Amino acid sequence: MLNDIKNDAQTRMGKSIDSLKHSLTRLRTGRASTALVDGIKVPYYGSDMPLNQVATVALGDSRSIIITPFEKTLVAPIEKAIMASDIGITPNTAGTTIRLNMPPLTEERRRELAKHVAHEGEEAKIAVRNVRRDAMQQVKDLLKEKLITEDDERKAEDEIQKLTDRFVKDVDAVVKNKEEELMAL
Repeated sequence: MLNDIKNDAQTRMGKSIDSLKHSLTRLRTGRASTALVDGIKVPYYGSDMPLNQVATVALGDSRSIIITPFEKTLVAPIEKAIMASDIGITPNTAGTTIRLNMPPLTEERRRELAKHVAHEGEEAKIAVRNVRRDAMQQVKDLLKEKLITEDDERKAEDEIQKLTDRFVKDVDAVVKNKEEELMAL
């Protein structure tokens, strides 16, 4: 019973960190990453398809992404979808190849992104703490129903707190790494 609560809390806290990592990979840091265009949808025969399902997305070098559509007719819709997205990069088209060149980040933009990273980290910490609160409440409910003893409750709460502390440290580490990546020239 208590192990189920702890395992569930650990899984949910892990998902919070995974979500943080996923949202941070989509930030433009000056280095090219195919994850930057993962969320872009392209209109294709009446439905919106993910970019990676209608084109090959590859890294040209450390500062460029090369997109090669599977069909020539998709070049314009892909360009339009990239322009409409929030990545802030203008596509360069040469024939059927679309190239996204990553401009170097200005100091002001780096600071702005660092604030955004810190905010995302804080949101992840809040999510982890909410999981802790839910787990603690489940433990208290078990005590009220007299399914566990007070000693079991204290022990479980201590373990849940240690789990929370570990995941908060993990969030801090992820945020710190991303901020260092942003501030590196």
